[in-house]
Amino acid sequence: MKTLFIGGIKSGKSRNAEEYIQQHTKHKPVYLATTEFIDNEMQQKIDEHKKMRENRFITVEEALNLKEKIELQEGAVLVECLSMWINNMLYHEKSYDDMLAELSLVMQLRQDVVFVINDVSCGVIPENRLAREFVDINGRLAQFVAGECDAVYHVVAGIATQIK
Repeated sequence: MKTLFIGGIKSGKSRNAEEYIQQHTKHKPVYLATTEFIDNEMQQKIDEHKKMRENRFITVEEALNLKEKIELQEGAVLVECLSMWINNMLYHEKSYDDMLAELSLVMQLRQDVVFVINDVSCGVIPENRLAREFVDINGRLAQFVAGECDAVYHVVAGIATQIK
């Protein structure tokens, strides 16, 4: 089963996705963290998130190759988060087609996967080209993943509403 949690920044989507995957699996789920270490501030955020998860998850870190890491796992996988993964892919000069191909392969895997992605569709149009490209790709890939998933939840103010 594939499930998507989408919402704005600090909407509660990650917490809801974590609770969801723990309720829907018999074994300790894998937390596939996509954030790349960039600077000390990012490292501090990564450390805080690890501490918050405690021992409820098996943490695996991978910034680019989702399929490769997910297919190695025995149980359910929480991908946190696709927006950061898109950011990483753009930083490493990967195209939309590269990202779509990778996610298409992930959707074919046998593992149950819960995805988290930011909803960037309600903001203003960014003034710089790279930010516009990110918003465009994030929105298009969110649509693709939502279309492929069995269930989709929209999260606002910590409340998840199933929309598919």
